[in-house]
Amino acid sequence: MDMLHRFFRLHDLLRARHLPLPREEIATQLECNRSSVTRLIRSLREYGAQIECVRGQGYRYTKGADFALPGLWFTPSELTALLLAQRLLEDAEPGLLSAALAPVRKRIKELVSAEHLGSGELSRRMHLPRAAGRGVGCCFETCALALAQRRRLEIEYQPRSDARPPAWRSVSPQRLTRWRDNWYLEAWCHERGALRSFALERILRAQPLDQAAHEVALADVAAHFDAAYGIFAGPPRERARLLFSAERARWVAEEQWHPDQYGRSLPDGRYELELPYADARELAMDILRHGRHVEVLAPDSLRAAVRAELQAALAQYFSPPGADVLTD
Repeated sequence: MDMLHRFFRLHDLLRARHLPLPREEIATQLECNRSSVTRLIRSLREYGAQIECVRGQGYRYTKGADFALPGLWFTPSELTALLLAQRLLEDAEPGLLSAALAPVRKRIKELVSAEHLGSGELSRRMHLPRAAGRGVGCCFETCALALAQRRRLEIEYQPRSDARPPAWRSVSPQRLTRWRDNWYLEAWCHERGALRSFALERILRAQPLDQAAHEVALADVAAHFDAAYGIFAGPPRERARLLFSAERARWVAEEQWHPDQYGRSLPDGRYELELPYADARELAMDILRHGRHVEVLAPDSLRAAVRAELQAALAQYFSPPGADVLTD
């Protein structure tokens, strides 16, 4: 154990006890000799710690004294958590906030090295692949700063769903949401006078304004965006009932599709899942990935939409491969 670790550990030991801590026990806990204990106590006092020596019993912090170590101090477990968070951010979004985080990353590396936690080994043995993420575009930092400072933004936005040219919108950021490896800015749109969700990679430019953001209670933001299924917002209009095969039930029964879902296992091993939704598009895609292992029981509109998609997909396999592809 190096001196930096012992210094922190001594503070932790004294802070956790009200009774005096014998010098011999301190030496045992810190894996050092009595002289080192004396030097560490002297150093803590130089930083302002009020440590009293109770004759024949040991050392303790003076009752009622409030002392915290200056600067950045972490336990080994806290450093490991920081390292994991850093690696998660780097793997999930390469380059995201890389410039701003560079000094923090350097300091974490130094601290982890000082604690002998094997930072390089941990980094090499973590694998965090992304699943079809589209990236964050060029405006993440601008949007995040406006969100933190509660300022309005002017954004140039290109919707993915149609061929309209990009248009400028004035928005008040409310939340940043990461859903299925993709980032969204949930904001009050001043042109629409309502809450809207903007895919970050479709924001071409963003300019902060001097005006304060229009505030929407976070509870109202959550009610608007979180009640329905997936990324599509709005109050739920339907509840889907899905029946999964016994084979697929082993996985689906442990999954959370929606916070307000209801599921039950049937005697024959199949699994029935019920959940709310407002827009069927994302839900239908999740249903289709289970193929023959799921059946939509209700509502009829969702059942018809999934059936039509399956029929259209099947029709492609009754034609030569690529028959519908246009060629020169």
